[in-house]
Amino acid sequence: MKPFEEIKPQQSLELLKELHILTRDGKINQDSRRKLKQVYHLYQFIESILTEVSGDDLPFHLVDHGSGKSYLGFILYDLYIKLTKGRVTSIEINEKLVRQAEALAKKLGFDEMKFVQSDVAKSLELIPEDIDIVTALHACDIATDDAIRFGIQKKAQWIIVIPCCQAEIARCLKKQKTKTLHKPLSELWRHPLHTREMGSHLTNVLRCLQLESQGYQVTVTELVGWEHSMKNELIIAKFIGQKNNKSKSRIEKILDEFQLQELQSKFLG
Repeated sequence: MKPFEEIKPQQSLELLKELHILTRDGKINQDSRRKLKQVYHLYQFIESILTEVSGDDLPFHLVDHGSGKSYLGFILYDLYIKLTKGRVTSIEINEKLVRQAEALAKKLGFDEMKFVQSDVAKSLELIPEDIDIVTALHACDIATDDAIRFGIQKKAQWIIVIPCCQAEIARCLKKQKTKTLHKPLSELWRHPLHTREMGSHLTNVLRCLQLESQGYQVTVTELVGWEHSMKNELIIAKFIGQKNNKSKSRIEKILDEFQLQELQSKFLG
């Protein structure tokens, strides 16, 4: 396989080396190829959205929440945003990762990238303006919920998340197991493995209903084949301004059915 045949022509090879997707001599290993394929697949979904928000050379603001090493922000900036009036803010609570990303952006001359060390509550204050796009790529467990809450409160035009490690509801299901064993449906999460899988699926269902209840039109799709990643669900939400009360009612009923009332403030607040 030729070294660069999978890499987009406008992509900075120096960036890919700094992100350790390419080796110093420009080679790519199987693990990096898989990672790059995931990011490029996501870019295919986001590119049309970036084109929409940047139409007529308009300024726009993308916030990447729970950004980690800021892979997604760097790739989006390099492939598209650096040629527009857009800017990127990456939010990450780990100070070391924030400083590393700042140094890399400075080295590459990515002047419209900003990095903020913050949790979601503080970030709402640190970024007072409206946001066009909020993304979260594999933000673990409740970090995805934080990104969704941030996007909703900022009335972001688009919220795009790939959830990861949805453990909170699984913990709640396990805690409430003795109260639900009399229900035939409890067989769906009686075994520990099924508890984890059910918790993951239920979390994303409730996230979609939450977004709909707050005025978003939601699309759920597969990002890449399962052979590339088990963290594979892509949720794309477009703000249409029409809150869906039916979705809100269904959140309430699902929480009641699964004895998850303690999560009402998360999904109904």
